[in-house]
Amino acid sequence: MADSTAAVPEPHTHGTREAVLFGGVYGAVLASSMVAALTQYGHTSAASRRYDALWLLVTACASALAHGYAHYIAERAPHRRWDGLRALADEWPLVTAVLPTVFLLAGAGWGWWPPKGVEYPAFILNIVILFGLGLVTARWSARSWPAAVLIGILDALLGVIVVVANALIK
Repeated sequence: MADSTAAVPEPHTHGTREAVLFGGVYGAVLASSMVAALTQYGHTSAASRRYDALWLLVTACASALAHGYAHYIAERAPHRRWDGLRALADEWPLVTAVLPTVFLLAGAGWGWWPPKGVEYPAFILNIVILFGLGLVTARWSARSWPAAVLIGILDALLGVIVVVANALIK
């Protein structure tokens, strides 16, 4: 006879370091891709930059919700009452990673700096974020400095790929 008092297994949770790396990389690549896509047709007015900032934020939130929901559904274990909300809240690094780019776009939209050409600082910022995430998470994993720098460079290459793709598509 089955024991009805058996412990309910804990759903799989990602560690903070894993979540920061995954969400940060995903968010930085998403931000670069969105900036490239939204500026493809040369709309560089202040109003379009505010629109771009809003769309980037909406897209990041939708991506975080979809990813959190997918994790929740993919678990084959019984769920407790608040596990669904916890899975969504665990996606904060993805949304956080796009905020610097949202700030750049919104700042251009509010006239803090010129709206034309703001995509280039956004690309550089996201490449730096990718490098930093790779470096920091490699050091958290007790990798040597040379290995951590190499991992940071490999992460940064994801952003470079988006920039090169943007240049080729234009």
